Amino acid sequence: MATDRGIVEDWLSEFKALSETQMSGYAGVLDQKNTLVPALYSIIQDPDSELLEPVCHQLFELYRSSEDCLRRFTLQFLPELLWVYLRRDRHSSGCIEALLLGIYNLEIVDKDGNGKLFSFLIPSLSKPSIYHEPSSLGSMALTEGALCQHDLIRVIYSGLHPQRETFTAQNRFEVLCFLMLCYNSLVVYMPHSSHRAVCRMSSRLCVSGFPRQQLKAWTTPCMRVLLEPQFMVQMLAAVYHAIYNGEWDAGREALDDILYRAQLELYSEPLLLGNAMKSSLPGSAPDGSQGRKVLQVEVTSSIRRISRCTITAASIRRLRWKREDCFDFSSDAEFSLTILPGRHAPQDSAANHEPGGRGSLTVTHEGRQGGGDRSWRRAFPLTPVSHCKRERGVSNAYFFRHPC
Repeated sequence: MATDRGIVEDWLSEFKALSETQMSGYAGVLDQKNTLVPALYSIIQDPDSELLEPVCHQLFELYRSSEDCLRRFTLQFLPELLWVYLRRDRHSSGCIEALLLGIYNLEIVDKDGNGKLFSFLIPSLSKPSIYHEPSSLGSMALTEGALCQHDLIRVIYSGLHPQRETFTAQNRFEVLCFLMLCYNSLVVYMPHSSHRAVCRMSSRLCVSGFPRQQLKAWTTPCMRVLLEPQFMVQMLAAVYHAIYNGEWDAGREALDDILYRAQLELYSEPLLLGNAMKSSLPGSAPDGSQGRKVLQVEVTSSIRRISRCTITAASIRRLRWKREDCFDFSSDAEFSLTILPGRHAPQDSAANHEPGGRGSLTVTHEGRQGGGDRSWRRAFPLTPVSHCKRERGVSNAYFFRHPC
């Protein structure tokens, strides 16, 4: 504990000596302090720590900065701050309450001080993405116009929020739900320690004061904490991300505890979401004991390939030649002719062109009968296509025409 206290005191004095120009590069300095985050967790968890108030003040100063990395550094402690605030006496955690209200009042306004709307655009299925191709969805003639109009539809999932100066029984969970919403919007940037903290917070808030707490490793007597369904939905969103990012066991335990509390309270929304999450989980931890699972998406090429049954000029020509029971010697490979009668192989095969556009194909056949040799060579005329099938428009092909 003394070591953690010294680390935190050095951090507090170091921050006070920073100028405004040094704040931009301070985020990189915090990432290199591997012992700072555990020390801050120990200070936050200690109800009698004298450093809790200056720590909360400095975390708020970091959140007020314009650097996103510094804001995320403060936000990673939000689950632990919520747990400490809800389980303690409201009067003994005034600095944590002030920090939570300060973060809330900063998040509900933009840079100009106007109310902020949290919204998103409905994606259009008519445009390709890494998850689908419009061509694989079949004909979209009836819905193309409607889907294109969705690009202009903005769905607001969190409207304007009033500023709060203090917590009351009516607005407490309204503020806390909004803070969890902000945390979940940046949960992909949170370190593993924050993922563990959100699972720990969810389990303890849901089972404190209930018989299920006796089955836990921590047996610190705690009173029951009032929870609202919307806050539990936000906890489920954070826990679901933690399950697939290194906290498989703790996340599964937190999910079961949230479902346990939702069944006792008969909250329909956490029950629906929690059961859906539980049904979708695999039977064992993905990727070994780390609990990591990468979303595997098969990205197919968006280049349109020509189908085999596509009608082209070449396919029409081949079909016409087949119907007239002829061979198409339009290519060099089809023009070459090899005669292999039984075990006898040709020795010479050549086409000698004549001045009039006619040629000849010489075939040599050698055989052995009765101990004697018999060989014959015979030349067959080759008639150009332009002479016998002028209407086909192929000028560089020849027909093999037997004189018999």
